Amino acid sequence: MIRSEVISERVREFVLSHFPLARQRSIRDADSLLDNGIVDSMGILELVNYIEAEFAVAVSDEDLLPENFQSIERVAAFVLTKQSASQLS
Repeated sequence: MIRSEVISERVREFVLSHFPLARQRSIRDADSLLDNGIVDSMGILELVNYIEAEFAVAVSDEDLLPENFQSIERVAAFVLTKQSASQLS
């Protein structure tokens, strides 16, 4: 399992490279991606595809909650939770 800091860094790199507004606003890991308009509904889908491919986790419809994608920190915590759950299965 990957550490939370590593997950955060990888997610941050993805967000910065795919969402120009994130670069313009110099976002921090705790900043809201949704409230700041950095990621919209299509951006969430891009983020989900990235998470599934990069971290080998399955994101279900039930997981598509704003709180799971609110910030880089929240995305990292979500990925960590999904990885932990898949190891228990």
